[in-house]
Amino acid sequence: MRQYPISPSNLAVTPIAFVKAIVQAYQRYGRSPDQALELAQITPDLLVNPESRITAAQMEQISGAAMQELDDEGLGWFSRRLPWGSYGMLARASISAPNLGVALGRWCRHHGLIADDITLTLSASGATATLTITEHRDLGPLREFCLVSVLRNFHGLACWLIDSRIPLTGAQFPFAAPSHCAVYQLLFSAPALFESAQAAIKFDASYLSLPLRRDEAALRQMLQRALPLTVLQYRRDRLLVQRVRQALATQPANTHSADDLAALLAMSARTLMRQLKEEGASLQALKDEVRLARAQDLLLRTQRPIKQVASAAGFQNEKSFMRAFKGWTGQTPAEFRQRGEVTTPTTSQANPPSG
Repeated sequence: MRQYPISPSNLAVTPIAFVKAIVQAYQRYGRSPDQALELAQITPDLLVNPESRITAAQMEQISGAAMQELDDEGLGWFSRRLPWGSYGMLARASISAPNLGVALGRWCRHHGLIADDITLTLSASGATATLTITEHRDLGPLREFCLVSVLRNFHGLACWLIDSRIPLTGAQFPFAAPSHCAVYQLLFSAPALFESAQAAIKFDASYLSLPLRRDEAALRQMLQRALPLTVLQYRRDRLLVQRVRQALATQPANTHSADDLAALLAMSARTLMRQLKEEGASLQALKDEVRLARAQDLLLRTQRPIKQVASAAGFQNEKSFMRAFKGWTGQTPAEFRQRGEVTTPTTSQANPPSG
């Protein structure tokens, strides 16, 4: 399965260090990389300049050529070859899983069967899922390329399996920050921590329960060219609505505006609004839903005055709260408290301005 640590294909940002790692793989097998370098239009002057960068398309070409010429999808990382099709076999073994957590767990276990130089461990603690790489031998000069590639392969496959963007909340590496460390933000879209005990990536554990959205036919098509898994950002995030709703409910003081909420979710306000629209939701509707739920809960569980309920639900004053509540439910807060009937906003109900 051809997946490489590279960034958008029209930008020359892939460090030449990754190309040099492929050249070292050729040297390990006593082969010449000249044909692959020529195919990818990587000239000798690029190789000798540590500041050189190539595009994702170039990286795909040289990686694909090397994997086939050397018959090693591991590109020399491990003590044994991973024959062409090895990563595709791992994906096939996972495609029948009922959810992402089971699929990725299988992928990790099966990876150990074909490459015992490292162990991949998927764990979940609270709201955070972590994929950790444990090294069992010195990976030598190919260490960075290996660890980065394996993490990117895992993340790209996970996104593809559920057809959803999975934002990483962190990435860590057991080596000093390289001279090209700035590219890690593009590779992982998350804060990168160097000189850690182990290589790992972290993400919201809720994704693990999502069902797979791919089948064998889709897998066969994907394996013909898997590069987009690690190059193109998924626009859809199937948990975004849930993440927004949770942030609004648990951190009302930090989610007053779209900018505040977007910053909390590590994205731009424009991206937040666009992705919510793609999922058929709006920020205002989610705010109204959370505010109403909080207000209804307080009205039913407590005897707080309406003014205090309004403030706790995020309204600036009692008047705007009463107007909004009446528009949502058709009742005043007092009438709702007396009747004790929980309702939810619908599209047929008024959408009053929130205070």
